[in-house]
Amino acid sequence: MLLDKNTSVLIVVDVQAKLLPGVHEQERLVDNCKWLTRLAQLMEVPVIGSEQYPQGLGHTEESLRELVGAQNLYGKAHFACIDDPDFGSAFRQLDRKQAVLCGMESQACIMQSALRLLEEGYEVFVVADSISARNPFDTEIALRRLEKEGVKLITREMVGFEWMRRSDVAQFKAFSMEFLR
Repeated sequence: MLLDKNTSVLIVVDVQAKLLPGVHEQERLVDNCKWLTRLAQLMEVPVIGSEQYPQGLGHTEESLRELVGAQNLYGKAHFACIDDPDFGSAFRQLDRKQAVLCGMESQACIMQSALRLLEEGYEVFVVADSISARNPFDTEIALRRLEKEGVKLITREMVGFEWMRRSDVAQFKAFSMEFLR
């Protein structure tokens, strides 16, 4: 099954500035999440995000927070985004069937969010080059488990090409010039 820009939502999970220093390849993670957010905006795909216990752990990395929009970020205590009442309500109101996840941490909030969304009947895609954890081994094992459970693993470029579907769509020129360099 391919991604469809008309049924997708990009979910940016817990990319909080206070937590980033301990995360493996944190700059790449933030850059890739920003890349996906800008791509979603180009393709008019809704973006929603979460922040784990923001009153104690702070907010999303500032440049990513600006892109996603503070109004689209929901604080949570649950590890699975969909289990948080505010996030869950906002997500369901978008009325989309495909969830595309990026962010951190792979073994906790990414994995639990993906599996719970799958349990609720959504088509779930985890962007493997746009997630991370403190320990890279946690990401490796999380990806293996997610795939076995039925979550689709993709890369950020796969997201772009699947949302585009064709080279003659209006956004393809911007995609090829701004995103594929």
